[in-house]
Amino acid sequence: MTTDAGNVVRRARNEHGMTLAQLGKRTGYSAATVSRYERGVSPLTDIDVLWRFATALDIAPADLGLSPRPPAGPRPGLSGEAGPWPRLPVHRASRGPEGGEEEEQMKRRNLLAAGLAMTAAAATGIPLPAGADEDQTPIETVLVGRLRDAMLGIGTPIDLAQVPPEAELDKALAAFHACDYTALSTRLPNAIRAGHAQDPGAEQNLARAYILATRMLVKLDEQQLGWMAADRAKQYAEAHGDVMQSTEAARQLAVLARRAGWAREAMTLALTAADDPRLRALGSDGAAQRGLLVQSAAYTAARGGDAQGMRDLTDEATAIATTLRGTTRLRHHGGGFSPATVKLHLISAENSTGDPSLALTAARALSPQELPTAERRARYYTDVATAYAAWGRRDECVRALLAAERVAPQETHARPAVKSMIQGLLVSGRTTGELRGLAARSGLRD
Repeated sequence: MTTDAGNVVRRARNEHGMTLAQLGKRTGYSAATVSRYERGVSPLTDIDVLWRFATALDIAPADLGLSPRPPAGPRPGLSGEAGPWPRLPVHRASRGPEGGEEEEQMKRRNLLAAGLAMTAAAATGIPLPAGADEDQTPIETVLVGRLRDAMLGIGTPIDLAQVPPEAELDKALAAFHACDYTALSTRLPNAIRAGHAQDPGAEQNLARAYILATRMLVKLDEQQLGWMAADRAKQYAEAHGDVMQSTEAARQLAVLARRAGWAREAMTLALTAADDPRLRALGSDGAAQRGLLVQSAAYTAARGGDAQGMRDLTDEATAIATTLRGTTRLRHHGGGFSPATVKLHLISAENSTGDPSLALTAARALSPQELPTAERRARYYTDVATAYAAWGRRDECVRALLAAERVAPQETHARPAVKSMIQGLLVSGRTTGELRGLAARSGLRD
């Protein structure tokens, strides 16, 4: 229905001699949004949206699959705002016993849980991230384990006097941007625990903490925990009425959907959030958030093999960035948005379309020093390495990986995608001392 409806709208618009902008003015959408509907990039399935186009273009309702009468009281936007999400309760498992028989029962349960955990660890060969010897445990394993336990409410309760939620979250964000996994493995779980301990009244901090956890879990290819974190972020953001966090959570859900192979759903999540009318009331920050969402949709189009759709959406993100006059917005939210970050996403997108030469052309148009954080600069170098690897230029690939390592050693050593690239270089041809050294520091063997 999506593609057919889009074709009907496009034909009717052309018959009326209307431009995309003129139709957009009649329906209340941007020209880019109308274009996405016509091409089937955005699903054209919402009944109210269909009625807008039918009315503006005098299209017979049946041609768009509509009943003869429009629904009463059409909503003003793409879809109605979601109802309030239920606020999650504070983790019961983190609360202490009240004494007496209940305290003894708690002790017995803790002993049983500890025994089961040790048995599971021995069976899987995965060290426990807490209460065990972590000296030889990869930092990414420690980080994921601690996040898992914090999200499940397992472990020692947080003393809010010692760990203020907002301050701990700010430190976690700084560690993320610096790619300091050691600090992050403490700060981010603490921020989650502190937010739950502060409940009620911590919805905004919890939304931010869970969004950051989602971004970290996506990097480490931990999809199950990532879905859990993104869903909680969405719930807390909606409970607080925070449109910026809510749409950012939608962006993270779109990333997870894309990784699961659900390209259409990923596109729908990102572009529906980008068209949320509440963002337009938030000035430059709202525009930057729309830009982040459109960037995400562009990358999804690339992964789906739609090179033209990717470039159209990238042009839209570039136009949004231009309106911000070259400034970087949302440095601590979504990795920042600016003309430079749009160029960075274009490198990844061109890699995904399968043309490494275009990815390297996009990389040459961007100086990594223009990017706002070490995390973004490391992404630049690993994307360049990906292009060189696809082109079979091993030496340039290794040099790009070493540059990424200089910027963000822990991230380069920990990310599964980067480790897979290094492993592929080890087994596919001539090795050098530099490559073997990088592999060893990443926990890989020649």
